[in-house]
Amino acid sequence: MEAARSGGGAIFAAILLAALLSLVWTPWDVTQISVAERLRPPSAAHLLGTDHLGRDILSMLMVGARVSITVALVAVGIGAGVGVPSGLVAAARRGGWLDEVVMRGNDLVFAFPSLVIAILITAAYGPSAVNAIIAIGIFNIPVFARVTRGAALPVWTLDYIRAAHVAGKGDARISLEHILPNVANLLIVQATIQFSLGILAEAGLSYVGLGAQPPLPSWGRMLAESQTMAMMAPHVAIIPGLCIVLTVLGLNLLGDGLRDALDPRLTRNNGGAE
Repeated sequence: MEAARSGGGAIFAAILLAALLSLVWTPWDVTQISVAERLRPPSAAHLLGTDHLGRDILSMLMVGARVSITVALVAVGIGAGVGVPSGLVAAARRGGWLDEVVMRGNDLVFAFPSLVIAILITAAYGPSAVNAIIAIGIFNIPVFARVTRGAALPVWTLDYIRAAHVAGKGDARISLEHILPNVANLLIVQATIQFSLGILAEAGLSYVGLGAQPPLPSWGRMLAESQTMAMMAPHVAIIPGLCIVLTVLGLNLLGDGLRDALDPRLTRNNGGAE
């Protein structure tokens, strides 16, 4: 799995580098429209060709990567920032009314896919990248809450947790000092997985017009705009689709590698097999 982790990390590092580079430089201005240059195939002037408005596809992909990574990263931050404390509280009050309220509330949120949440938000406030972040972030909250609670419950039964109780430590202090460090590895892996799903969700929301709005490029909207021209200029649809696939694949491989590296049970099993 070391090769998978390295390969996934290399793929994502390349995408991240392109996104960071777009902050200071792109080969062409992504807002520059040139009808005379529309649907050009890859060439020396435009390495990945141009779209139906004559815009440089490579430049749009670079800026689109920045948009996708930012949306997914902030959304995961929202999900973890609310979901992890909720899961810790539910585990600390396991079996009680607070545990039931927290988890049933998360079940209610989990019943609505991010697309439905985005539709509700955009119906009230209009489509934008910020609203896409909010929709994906809300959808991530129950995921982190469930993972945190499920991982924390077995830790609460350990002897040293009982000893901490006897020593006078409260549930909040035990959760922060003992429970959270024990589940942190699992949460890191889950954050990587949710990050890849966030990029996929952002592309899906932009595809239906609920994500980043023009003139800001988005991989999902690039796919939506190219679907009627796929036969005339296949590169216009293939290239952004390939970027989405490679980014999600890279993050999933990285997540699998991190899981194997951070999970001591897998490490012991692999050591025993060898």
